[in-house]
Amino acid sequence: MNGFPTDLLAGERYAVCGLGRNGAAVVDALLRMGAEVQAWDDRNPVLPPHDRLTLAPLTDLSGMTTLVLSPGIPHLLPSPHPVAELARAQGIQILSDAELLYRAVRKAGSQARFAAVTGTNGKSTTTALLAHLLQSAGVPCAAGGNLGTASLALPLLPDQGVYVIEMSSYMLERLDRFHASTACLLNITPDHLDRHGDMDGYAAAKAHVFDNMTSDDLAAIGQDDPWCQRIADDVAPQGVTVTFLDPDAVPEFVGDALPGRHNLQNVAAAWAMARHLGLSDDDIRKGLASFPGLEHRLQKIAERDGVAFINDSKATNAEAASKALGSYERVMWIAGGTAKAGGIDMLVPWFDRIAQAFLIGRDTAILAETLKAHNVPFTLCETLDRAVPAAFEAALAEGVNTVLLSPACASFDQFRSFEDRGSHFLQICDNIVKSGYSGEMLTTEQEG
Repeated sequence: MNGFPTDLLAGERYAVCGLGRNGAAVVDALLRMGAEVQAWDDRNPVLPPHDRLTLAPLTDLSGMTTLVLSPGIPHLLPSPHPVAELARAQGIQILSDAELLYRAVRKAGSQARFAAVTGTNGKSTTTALLAHLLQSAGVPCAAGGNLGTASLALPLLPDQGVYVIEMSSYMLERLDRFHASTACLLNITPDHLDRHGDMDGYAAAKAHVFDNMTSDDLAAIGQDDPWCQRIADDVAPQGVTVTFLDPDAVPEFVGDALPGRHNLQNVAAAWAMARHLGLSDDDIRKGLASFPGLEHRLQKIAERDGVAFINDSKATNAEAASKALGSYERVMWIAGGTAKAGGIDMLVPWFDRIAQAFLIGRDTAILAETLKAHNVPFTLCETLDRAVPAAFEAALAEGVNTVLLSPACASFDQFRSFEDRGSHFLQICDNIVKSGYSGEMLTTEQEG
């Protein structure tokens, strides 16, 4: 049980469209709070039977409290889902489960505060770090949202508790009363433009994170792009306290655990928000010292003979990989999989940090062509099982102290997910460390 009264939503009816991870969790939470639910998914919906659950197409929403659309289902662009059109025609609000969590917490009588984290990049690390800082300081805390536990599946917290919610643009455009005591906007770069029309639409969706904030609240905003600057200019006149994120003000010791300037910005955001929520600087420093980082995001997983193995499997596109390459002076780089549009062309400014690349997966030819054009040595390895020992031996031979898995590609050609890819990398590295591996370099063709 998650602590909410089992009759909290008794007599209310909800429509839920989309029964993936988020939608299924929403249905379960609503039922546990006493609501009646009608749910549907266009792809073979399956849910455990319940006497207050109707599993049927959503053809009439009259009498519904609200419609919850799973985040991936559009309600406006590029074209609205038919159920979203029906909701508008019948005057039914379309809300995200973060909005429902806020309403449920207040209806249950808790004054727990909300901290919202958004931005194109860095949301997950900042969310996890802020939650860790709060928990380390003894503050009741629950974290979830866009990644991890669905918002409405989080437990009821007491008045002194804090919800840390990672919020995507999809979630933010479906808020109403949601009020964050502190919210951060890390950065805005082009993303999801099909859903928002253009950069103005995308930025407007992100700006909703500051809706309903007052002079008692804190907005922490990045300063590295013009979109964040414009939003800050709009938020300040509302009386909300605005602080700009300064990575250069973060203590030097942080870079040892969370490498890269982008992570220093994440730390700056979590620090500002934690301080606003009542933590002392000493509390924050202690929490930072014990933060393990996130799995598959610049995660140091092993070391042998002075060579560190870094798991950045979450880098499924070139922009994400650029953050990793920019965090180390010299690396043996393992990359490849299913390439995104543009391949790795945008990584050219970081090619001087690559001592040698070890390519895996379906689209090695695409990556190899770019590397060859810029005289970056590479080895065609095909699989992680071949690439990791090859990269390790090359690191020992050339005096490079980092083997970096930051694929810049999706994983689905060889793995179930980026998590699966990262876990396999960890297993290989663990075997190398424990077995005392000292094999010879692979004899695959090397070019460039």
